[in-house]
Amino acid sequence: MTGTSDHPTPVTIGVAGGSGSGKTTVATAILERVGTEHIAYLAHDAYYHDLRDAPRSQRDTVNFDHPDSLDTDLLVQHIELLKQWQPVAVPIYDFTSHCRTDRIQLIAPQPIILVEGILIFADPDLRRRFDMRIYVDADPDIRFIRRLKRDITERGRSVESVIDQYLNSVRPMHLEFVEPSKRYADVIIPEGGKNEVAIEMVAARIRSMLAGAERHTATTSRHP
Repeated sequence: MTGTSDHPTPVTIGVAGGSGSGKTTVATAILERVGTEHIAYLAHDAYYHDLRDAPRSQRDTVNFDHPDSLDTDLLVQHIELLKQWQPVAVPIYDFTSHCRTDRIQLIAPQPIILVEGILIFADPDLRRRFDMRIYVDADPDIRFIRRLKRDITERGRSVESVIDQYLNSVRPMHLEFVEPSKRYADVIIPEGGKNEVAIEMVAARIRSMLAGAERHTATTSRHP
């Protein structure tokens, strides 16, 4: 059972797309346009399995673009708790060591739940939790260049390691899992975060959903 007598069930929105497609940019734009105070934001990247007990050599060979590398069951559990207006403790992941840190991020329940990740539409159990599914599309060369720059700058990777990972796991997993999941999208945004028109249309729809939820709450509070 979701929702409470005081709150309607939150609207759950998924933003998917290939690595480097601009999905994080789109999610951030939605947060800015709708208001962070109305949205509980969950990134699938925070839910990678903790590999602290694995030797470093084994950690470096894990296929982080395969669904099995993620603790999706925990993400589903967190979505369900937020739908019941309960806060959740989201792991904070260290991408340089491939381990969860000892810190957590406490996410408070909100009328909108926004989930972002490359594989969120590939898992049937997770996919059915979304009321709106948005897929961010971009050309493969653009996605690769963005990933290369990000992994070198933010994650301390070498050019060679990024290229090897892209050829050995990122590209094959994109073709096997991510690209096919696009057919489940309600909205496809081409050109990633640069498509201001599409982003504003999506944000307007979410604002409309939020207004409806607020009207429901106001009506409920007047009629106990």
